[in-house]
Amino acid sequence: MAYTDIDDSSAYFQVKTYAGTGNAQGITLDGNSDMQPDWVWFKNRTIDSNHALFDSVRGATIVLNSNATTADATEAQMLKSFDSNGFTVGTDSTVNDNDSGTINIVSWNWKAGTSFSNDASSTSVGSVDSTGSVSTDAGFSIINVVKGNTTAHTVAHGLGAVPQMIIGKSRTGGSYRWIVYHKDIGNTHALYLNENFVKTDSVTFWNDTTPTSSVFSLGTDNSWNGTSIFYCFAEKKGYSKFGTFVSNNTADNVFIYTGFAPSMVILKSTTSTNDWTIQDIKRPGVNPAHKMYPNINNDEDDDNDIDFLSNGFKIRGGLGANTFVYMVWANNPFVTSTGVPVTAR
Repeated sequence: MAYTDIDDSSAYFQVKTYAGTGNAQGITLDGNSDMQPDWVWFKNRTIDSNHALFDSVRGATIVLNSNATTADATEAQMLKSFDSNGFTVGTDSTVNDNDSGTINIVSWNWKAGTSFSNDASSTSVGSVDSTGSVSTDAGFSIINVVKGNTTAHTVAHGLGAVPQMIIGKSRTGGSYRWIVYHKDIGNTHALYLNENFVKTDSVTFWNDTTPTSSVFSLGTDNSWNGTSIFYCFAEKKGYSKFGTFVSNNTADNVFIYTGFAPSMVILKSTTSTNDWTIQDIKRPGVNPAHKMYPNINNDEDDDNDIDFLSNGFKIRGGLGANTFVYMVWANNPFVTSTGVPVTAR
């Protein structure tokens, strides 16, 4: 019996908090495994500032902001390099604010790692070329697509499994939202990562077509014209989980079983205009955990509503009588691949 696909989650995902200095510095990740990240998402915890997202496909110095619709831009003093077990940041306060030694920056780090390229005309997989970085073990790929017209297309994602979540953003359009596919809102709807909107129905997002183990579909939405970046996730037992729950609007709210101890939980209501939230194991407040908001530039919020448990997470706040989708990555599996229970922290 397979209890988990991944024994050491830190080989593929790590949360890191660190103190900004105002001077360029290398940051070493501190998980069990050395990990060179391919996607790094930064947020200053103590001041209002943009979220800053970087990936190895676009290049270390090219930033996108999850709370904004702006196109990507070169910022030489934010992320300077992806390193063998961490990254180097420059002097920009977004990622290296000097706050008298305070641990005031959080980064969420994912590894893909294997170069990916698909020539659609040669492989007959997809209808438009795609390139990027992929880890089939972790169920994560970063895919760059150049789509030059308003025709619907299919895109190879490299996962070899059906994606449960896809986050997409135009790199070249200066006013296009972040568009999110989640399996539990289906192929006819999307969420906007940079907005607190409820799920939105449009065939132009995903062409009303569910992803397959080889491709995902893009509709005719203007967001997809030009160059776009996509972060694609397939669920891996004991490491990642993507699902939905209904809040009962009480302090003794629902428990969500994941089969692992979470390291990071992202939530969004599909039925009300709640902000997106990120809670993780490294920032103060566990248990319950402090919040950051992907769609706004606010500093860290101590309005806590999640307990991180050995085999899932428990909602402690009311959250209203709303339906939520969740995205969770592991700190460690509940049971290793050999059937050994993991000791609780």
